[in-house]
Amino acid sequence: MVIQVTSLIAVHWAIPNSTGKSGRVRVVPLYNCMSICLLNLGQRQVEGMSSQRNQMVNVARIREDFPILKRVLRGNRRLVYLDNAATTQKPISVIEAISEYYMNYNSNIHRGVHQLAEEATIKYELTREKVKKFINAKSNDEIIFTRNATEAINIVAHSWGVRNISENDCILITEIEHHSNIVPWQILAEERGCKLEYVVVNENGELDLDDYRERMDRNRVKIVSVSHMSNVLGTIVPINKIVKMAHERGIHVLVDGAQSVPHMEVNVQQMDCDFMAFSAHKMLGPTGVGVLYVKRDILTGMPPFLAGGDMIKEVDKYYTNYNELPYKFEAGTPNIADVVGFGASIDYLNRISMPAVRNHELEMIQYAMQAIQDVQGITIYGPTQSSVRGGVIAFNLADIHPHDLATIMDDRGIAIRSGHHCAQVLMRKLQVSATSRVSFYIYNTKEEIDSFVQALNDARRLFRV
Repeated sequence: MVIQVTSLIAVHWAIPNSTGKSGRVRVVPLYNCMSICLLNLGQRQVEGMSSQRNQMVNVARIREDFPILKRVLRGNRRLVYLDNAATTQKPISVIEAISEYYMNYNSNIHRGVHQLAEEATIKYELTREKVKKFINAKSNDEIIFTRNATEAINIVAHSWGVRNISENDCILITEIEHHSNIVPWQILAEERGCKLEYVVVNENGELDLDDYRERMDRNRVKIVSVSHMSNVLGTIVPINKIVKMAHERGIHVLVDGAQSVPHMEVNVQQMDCDFMAFSAHKMLGPTGVGVLYVKRDILTGMPPFLAGGDMIKEVDKYYTNYNELPYKFEAGTPNIADVVGFGASIDYLNRISMPAVRNHELEMIQYAMQAIQDVQGITIYGPTQSSVRGGVIAFNLADIHPHDLATIMDDRGIAIRSGHHCAQVLMRKLQVSATSRVSFYIYNTKEEIDSFVQALNDARRLFRV
């Protein structure tokens, strides 16, 4: 491909044909051109990775790619990282991709005509293309980069919600939600004078679909916002059925995919959700990058969430013409380096394949559930069937406070999470103030689970329970 930048808003481009001669030349908007560039430059790389799908996870080989897993902690303890639902560790390819950006082509994107700006823009937009393929969206225009999943949900609540939700309408969420999928809707409900209702969770940690149906039928529900997978219980909800039931009633659906997209195949076209939010840092990528997916026909009717540079096409004294999608929703200089790093994390997961990721986590969760059930005094929360559970186990051990247990684990080099996990509504449902939580990813091993179980028994002996 030959690219010749001729102005700030347009470029000439030519694709060589099989004889080496240039094909036809067109003039297109700069952003569209960059999409064309990335399609041709990135296609072979993505296709090459997809050919390795469905292979089994080689955990020993994978662990070599994560420098932090070689870390020796105080007491000469090797790190056992079981806090992946909070954030995942980063392979060297992601770290190097970020470093390469700063060392070789650090520049702002979209508006520059020099080589560094062109290279940075192509890399940034290539990640958008990778995200589109990863979740099987129809168009790059449906992929908006945000700071995190929380910001993505807030964009929907404020940009879509303010225009579409009125007094006496209803917002429907569930008792398993993370605070990031509760608080924005509370604020919107207060501002608009509408109702906020919760679908209940049953004693097995699963959503009550009869209650879901009844609440939709007796309220003027405008949107359902639901976690695909609980960050506490590990519950994987029947999302296709949930979306279908809502759409039969003309209700939009937002899916919080923060815990599901990193761990299983997600196909937004098959799911048919209207919105989806997720974060890079939970899928081997850097912090500070999130994704909001919105169906294009919905996105075209939404006003911008933030205003400023890059989201504009033309600014006069008293009016502004907004930019094309998706740039209309990406005001200001974005987190370019970490978006580039996110692209590298998607490459890494594609090389493994998401079915293999899911299979490995199923193996880990089945092994761990069996092992800790034999620990006296243990209480496990969430589904008992591993087929409807992600790689997360929330539990309590006798009357040992979760923070005390986490401290004992830390003394043995084992990183777990303790507290309410940003899910206090669910904690009250469970009638506890906090739980301990372990969560697994592609680099975890059965030997690490054995170390964790041994530490549980050490805690029992120490507290004499």
